[in-house]
Amino acid sequence: MTGAAPRTSRTLVAFDLDGTLVDSRRDLAESASQLVVERGGQPLSQEAVVGMVGEGAAVLVQRALSAAYLPPSPEALARFLEIYDTRLLNHTVLYPGILEAVDAARGAGHVAVLTNKPLHHTIRLLDGLGVRELFADVVGGDGEHPRKPDPQGLRALMHRAGAEPTSTLMVGDSFVDLETANNGGAACCLVTWGFGYGRIPREALPAAPWIADNAAALAAVIDRFAGAGA
Repeated sequence: MTGAAPRTSRTLVAFDLDGTLVDSRRDLAESASQLVVERGGQPLSQEAVVGMVGEGAAVLVQRALSAAYLPPSPEALARFLEIYDTRLLNHTVLYPGILEAVDAARGAGHVAVLTNKPLHHTIRLLDGLGVRELFADVVGGDGEHPRKPDPQGLRALMHRAGAEPTSTLMVGDSFVDLETANNGGAACCLVTWGFGYGRIPREALPAAPWIADNAAALAAVIDRFAGAGA
């Protein structure tokens, strides 16, 4: 797959990972349930765990233990990460058509991943799905920058890409992604297929052109955004 020659507008498109690029809900849910069962709790449903995703592994673990009526544990996060490392690619797949949307972004300029997932798991997942080389930059949730919705990670991506906030588009599925874009002065396109979309307050949703129901619509948004800044 080859993209068009990058435009000179220094456009940056930063993709969220879980719920935007990849459907990882089953592997996350089974990992969280294994952690809970090891500590004497009952397995959690996939729907319940999916509702806990989006603010990093530590928050997910805290929410999972609380939902299972288990006390917090200082070693629980490390154990969850160990479990998830063994399940990372069991069922996780790219969303249909997402490669075409990424290709549109590559044609527009600089393409990156901005996620609250630990960087180790992020790189392993992208490598395992054969798409790591499509992204010029990757920022995870356990590095030098605070997790989303803090905009520091997004601003670091802008700096490295030579992009301004007005030429930066955040693509995500959750209120966290929308807040990150707003906090960083960037535009945001929300994708409705992600598992965080349904939890966004209706009054916070952007106008229709900045919501994509499928990958083809997302590619069109990216092309329109890049064209406006060319």
